[in-house]
Amino acid sequence: MVGRDALEPADAALLEQFLDKLWMERGLARNTLSAYRADLDALARWLRRHGGALDAAHTGDLLGFLAGFPYASARSTARRLSTLRRFYQFLVRERLRSDDPSARIEPPRLGRSLPKSLTEKEVEALLAAPRVDDTLGLRDRTMLEVLYATGLRVSELVQLTIAQLSLRQGVVRVLGKGAKERLVPFGEEALAWLERYLAEGRPELLGARPCAHVFVTRRGGALTRQAFWYAIRRHAQTAGVAGLLSPHTLRHAFATHLLNHGADLRVVQLLLGHSDISTTQIYTHVARERLKELHARHHPRG
Repeated sequence: MVGRDALEPADAALLEQFLDKLWMERGLARNTLSAYRADLDALARWLRRHGGALDAAHTGDLLGFLAGFPYASARSTARRLSTLRRFYQFLVRERLRSDDPSARIEPPRLGRSLPKSLTEKEVEALLAAPRVDDTLGLRDRTMLEVLYATGLRVSELVQLTIAQLSLRQGVVRVLGKGAKERLVPFGEEALAWLERYLAEGRPELLGARPCAHVFVTRRGGALTRQAFWYAIRRHAQTAGVAGLLSPHTLRHAFATHLLNHGADLRVVQLLLGHSDISTTQIYTHVARERLKELHARHHPRG
């Protein structure tokens, strides 16, 4: 007799087989696997209540299951549907059934969310937050200045090597996604901080130890993405910058502020390393919202 809280043995076995396969083939994080488990566990229970089973569900069953979350956002529904698709594609590949009942279900349309950006005043406060009389503070200030001046991804910044810098030309050579290389200028302010950090901060952190990376720790190794993200949050708190920041916050600010000051969208696309300009176009919406806000605040009839 199956207990009230237990899945039917057949469903439980199928679910474990699917999750094991995902873990072995893709090495997904525990939280991701837990999300898959929760979605499929809920589906299995819904199907049993309606006289069905995981391996015998029809398209109508899946639509009925998804409709059972009337207050779910489009994004949550899309995530659940993605789980169902991956599961039933797995069953088809393993020849446990001949068709995919999720194939004909259209995903909900997702509006593109605007990236979180900072005002120019907030950026100035964030840049000024690290204590530059401290070696680590000098390193962090330099990293923030370079990040805002170039729009690099945080992963690109922490992986930056000395060989990628050209102080004389004022550019950095970046190897981005898909191994695509781009040259990005970093301007006089970031150059001044880089020269100071390379002359004072980096030698003190490294001592006699060799390291190819620009930004290093006291142990002489490259700074990790997670460690720098922790530093950004700490400095944002010091600066009084409210709201949730993301690792891309300064990248978003870089793009938005360039467009606010009249930069061409194609130029911003090249600087960010976007292969498709449609990815960059979201920043025009951010800039437009900022212009509306300024108009409403300062126009006498706003």
